[in-house]
Order: sequence, then C-alpha cells, then structure tokens
Amino acid sequence: MKFEYDEEVDAAYIYLKYPIKQGEAKKTIALNDNIIIDFDSDDKLIGVEVLNASKVIAKKALVQAEII
Repeated sequence: MKFEYDEEVDAAYIYLKYPIKQGEAKKTIALNDNIIIDFDSDDKLIGVEVLNASKVIAKKALVQAEII
C-alpha cells in the first residue's frame, strides 16, 4: 500500500496495488463528492482517491503521506 498527497490540488490517493499501470483501472465509481474508487478488470479494488483531502483526512495522516 502507498499513500500520496498532492497539496496543490488537495487530493490524496491510496494505492492498494502499486504501481497502477496506465489503463489498469477499468472501473471508477464516485461514492460521493470526495471519494472515488478504482477497480481493475477483475473488479478488485486497486485504489482510492480522496478529494478535498485536508477536510476529510486527519492532518496527522496527511503529514505521513508522500507529498507529490
């Protein structure tokens, strides 16, 4: 698992599989305005995107993320 945070756009990505290759995410579902999940061709969850991350994820966790 890998956790990245982009301060410029205030978005975080949690990789459940790393790396995710170009085109590997075959299905994307928005759970709400802030949470988007990606699945591979076998419907296995491979990643979670969190928008407005500083409002949704504790600052302590964001500090520990890899900043991109």
